[in-house]
Amino acid sequence: MATVAPAPAAGSTAAAPHVAPRPKAVSPKSAPGRRAASVSASSQAAWGQSKRPGPARGKSRDEVGWVKAHGGSGATSLVEAFGGVEVGARWPDPARGEPRRVVLVGRTSARGLRSVSQALGAFKDGNAPQGLELLGVVLVADAPGRLPLGLLRRIRVLRSVARVHRVPWIPAWRTGGRPKSTPGQLVTLAKLVGSELYGEGAVS
Repeated sequence: MATVAPAPAAGSTAAAPHVAPRPKAVSPKSAPGRRAASVSASSQAAWGQSKRPGPARGKSRDEVGWVKAHGGSGATSLVEAFGGVEVGARWPDPARGEPRRVVLVGRTSARGLRSVSQALGAFKDGNAPQGLELLGVVLVADAPGRLPLGLLRRIRVLRSVARVHRVPWIPAWRTGGRPKSTPGQLVTLAKLVGSELYGEGAVS
């Protein structure tokens, strides 16, 4: 049976029981880890504005620079096929001796098309070095077969702002090889960039 403490006598000045203060809840916005992550994210450079880009110089500034809209875009396979310079996920700077003629490369997946759109937006907004000539956008198939209607609509939007060239799914590229027969899309792309297919090699 619980024991009930006697009430203080009239006129007495009994001290009130001590109650420990409850710790204040830390809101997600003020949490140290969250704040550090927020600061880190805000300090990162936008697409195409790398703080310390590595040099991407070829034989001359007239060589084609292959710009990756995202990782796994297929730019490496294109460099191996057509030569030129693999720039990375940024716009090159001709003033630093980097290519002035560039091609933006991305996959036909939703993520790839979104990254291509962001890169094109940066280019159109003037967030790119002066003197660049965008030859076009190359969309490399992310899987065999036809694209869903939603992705085709996104590509249609991209075509309204830039020249878009699609490259089909090439199984040999998946294993680092060369296709036994040359797809017509690669022949057309070779004319676009002014290069021979599997010619002089690549500079990276």
